[in-house]
Amino acid sequence: MHRMQPFIAVVCSLLLLAPVAGAQTASQSPTNQLNPPKIESGRGPFSWLTRNYRATEVPPINLANSNRLESLLRAGKLHLSLQDAIAMALENNLDIELQRYGPQIADANILRAKAGGFLRGVSTSVTAGPSSATSQSAAQTGINGSAASQAQSAQQGAGNVLISQTGSAIPQLDPAIQGFMRWQHQTTPQSSSFITGTNAYIQRNDIGNFQYTQGFLTGTTLGVGYSGTNLSSNNRSADFNPSTLGTASLNFTQHLLQGFGIAVNSRQIHIAKNQRELSDLVFKQQVITTVSAIMTLYWDLVAFNENVRVKQQAMGASQKLYEDNKKQVEIGTLAPIEIVRAEAEVASRQQDLTIAETQVLQQETIIKNALSKNGISSPTVAEARIIPTDMMQIPGVEAIQPLQDMMAAAIHARPELAQTRINVEDQKISIRGSKSALLPTLDLVANLNNNGLVGQPSTLPPNVPGTTHTGNPFFIGGTSTLLTQLLSRNFPDYGIGFNLNIPLRNRAAHADMMTDELNLRQQELGLQRLENQVRVDVQNAVIGVRQARAQYDSATKARVLEEQTLDAEQKKFELGASTLYNVILVQRDLVQAQSNEVTALGTYAKARVELDRSLGQTLDVNNISLDEAYGGKVSRPASQIPAVSQP
Repeated sequence: MHRMQPFIAVVCSLLLLAPVAGAQTASQSPTNQLNPPKIESGRGPFSWLTRNYRATEVPPINLANSNRLESLLRAGKLHLSLQDAIAMALENNLDIELQRYGPQIADANILRAKAGGFLRGVSTSVTAGPSSATSQSAAQTGINGSAASQAQSAQQGAGNVLISQTGSAIPQLDPAIQGFMRWQHQTTPQSSSFITGTNAYIQRNDIGNFQYTQGFLTGTTLGVGYSGTNLSSNNRSADFNPSTLGTASLNFTQHLLQGFGIAVNSRQIHIAKNQRELSDLVFKQQVITTVSAIMTLYWDLVAFNENVRVKQQAMGASQKLYEDNKKQVEIGTLAPIEIVRAEAEVASRQQDLTIAETQVLQQETIIKNALSKNGISSPTVAEARIIPTDMMQIPGVEAIQPLQDMMAAAIHARPELAQTRINVEDQKISIRGSKSALLPTLDLVANLNNNGLVGQPSTLPPNVPGTTHTGNPFFIGGTSTLLTQLLSRNFPDYGIGFNLNIPLRNRAAHADMMTDELNLRQQELGLQRLENQVRVDVQNAVIGVRQARAQYDSATKARVLEEQTLDAEQKKFELGASTLYNVILVQRDLVQAQSNEVTALGTYAKARVELDRSLGQTLDVNNISLDEAYGGKVSRPASQIPAVSQP
């Protein structure tokens, strides 16, 4: 029983300190998380003791599409409005789904920082949206603008700062308990029996100790511990056998120069919280990028369908001309060579129609892949034809807004600029640690120990014949007597001192400080360069809208003139004042004018998309909620399928 006394004391002390450790752990838990990690709860009466050592449950990926996709399918056709395309992108697009993990990773970083660990960084890359089935779409969409590229490069360069471990060390903020127990039997031969009374000294030495340590943001480290030793032997000179020695200790260390202060030691927590905001901005930028790409794909599909309609009309006109010429050749009023010319024109128009129709099929495949989590693996989706229900329109009058006001709005709204500003702020916070590392190390160290000794009078015969063991009654007792001695501080040890370490050259700290300062200057210049580029983007987008509108007006007038020219040329041909070759040439010019008009209309629609993106207003203009985008569920119901499908 006596041998278990030190271990019983250890268990009692642990039970007394357990609530303190639990409270400290709770105080270090992250708060205000959007989606906190799901911790496995465990089962049994001691699950609260093991929950901190269980793995975090992360749900598996969900590759099921939203119900909106199935609701818009009917008779092998996907009736799609622009708003439905945007909603399905928010619900099913994998680029957006991938970015949903960014804020959760940032939440885990906050948890790590609050434990005193260095950050692992968050991803700031944004995936560009898909391009249309045309070689000119990349230049028209503007999704991969230079401002976005510069912002991404700056963020990737600043990522090393976020995960850097330079600067003064941060205390371990999570509490920890260390324990040690040992049972030992030892036999030592003695050259003389004068001290122990025997030539074979046998002892049983049982040791148990533990220590509770905790670091604080002030640069303080506190340790509370207990150690107990139970000793029994065949030593005839010992007055107490067995005996128990216990020591309660308090150790305190405070950084006074390097590593001193809450501002220095909480820098990783502030950076982690900024990273959380940065992840939200990256997610917002991904939504803007994807939605802009989807809108561009949609308007291109509308333009491609219009182009098919134009090519079908041209094909019909060429076929009619061929039939008319064939009849005239049969009655002898037209030379047979004209049939060959008409057939060549029909073949040319058929080729144009086939290219236009296959371009539509390619565009539909790209859109279905962007709006579905499993792409076109489903035969129903793969075979469905997309029927756009919205048509491109140009307003009668353009809204006039001062260019400077538009630039100011873009500077405020563009997520790339907000990300760069956060990176600059993080760099300034990181410099605190580098400045602290320049200082010498000066620590205040204090310790306080309370000692105690208890035991039972030895029953062994004394080493000197005729004498008896006369142990002090003060030390006779068990665990309660030992605890009384410790709490009464009958045998105290205490001390206070300083630890000083002065690096004579300190070149590593100076190099880190210089590097951090230079990186800060680079990021500040990068921020200014990005602001300049955003202004250029806005001005170019405004010019693009004006050019697209002028191009459409010109193409419309050209198409009207070509229609009139064709009508006049056909009348001349019927009267014999023109040739079939001239009619074919005018028909080709009309087809080209109609195609130019469709292209100009599509260019205008995409120019408006780019203007909204450059202003950072894509979400507002299209009534997109970031909360719905993050949740992957749009509350807006799907559009009603029209009773009669549009051609």
